[in-house]
Amino acid sequence: MMNAMGNPCNEASLLGAVCLHGLCGLGLASSFLSAHRIFSVNLVSHTDFTLLLLWVIQCPVVLFGYSFYRTNAKSCSYMKAVGRGVLGHVAGALLVATVAVSLGAPVGTKYLWRTTYWSLLMSLLTFAPAAAIFGSSWVDWQRVFANTRPAGPVDYMVCLPAHGAVLGAWFGAWPMPLDWERPWQEWPVCVTYGAIIGYTLGMISSIILVFFSRTHHIKKE
Repeated sequence: MMNAMGNPCNEASLLGAVCLHGLCGLGLASSFLSAHRIFSVNLVSHTDFTLLLLWVIQCPVVLFGYSFYRTNAKSCSYMKAVGRGVLGHVAGALLVATVAVSLGAPVGTKYLWRTTYWSLLMSLLTFAPAAAIFGSSWVDWQRVFANTRPAGPVDYMVCLPAHGAVLGAWFGAWPMPLDWERPWQEWPVCVTYGAIIGYTLGMISSIILVFFSRTHHIKKE
């Protein structure tokens, strides 16, 4: 079975990596542009709505895009990969919300929806791609996340953006407790910006590594 870029499923060409990450980056950019140009809002002024908009626009891009690179394509149809991506996305959001609250994210009615939307967005950037591609294969999840040992182009495309989003969110949380009393210090504004910056850097890094891995593979042949 071939994916949209003309390659066997679960094999990513450089063009495939560029197109997929380009679409993901375009989804994020269009989300912020739509929030600013159409609705006249941003993460600082209307955190809940902007997070929701980010998630709504980015969700189909991630789920439908990464499902092209599913493992075991002969036994797993494209729509099944999308379905397991959705399940992994929801489960990941619950885990992200639990971890965030345990690490000090504020609770209460004021923060309920923004924590929910932020958790959905973070899960979309981290868990959903892996769920769509690997399904419930613990060996693949362990290799990519627990051991951080990506074995090929598809692993790079999952691993690096996800780790970038998590590290970016962690660094983005640093200004929150500082006594600057700035609106962007509100939960989870700076955390979201940090996660998106880290995610973007991860996508760029994965494209570079895919390029070198494909070049090395061609030289070996």
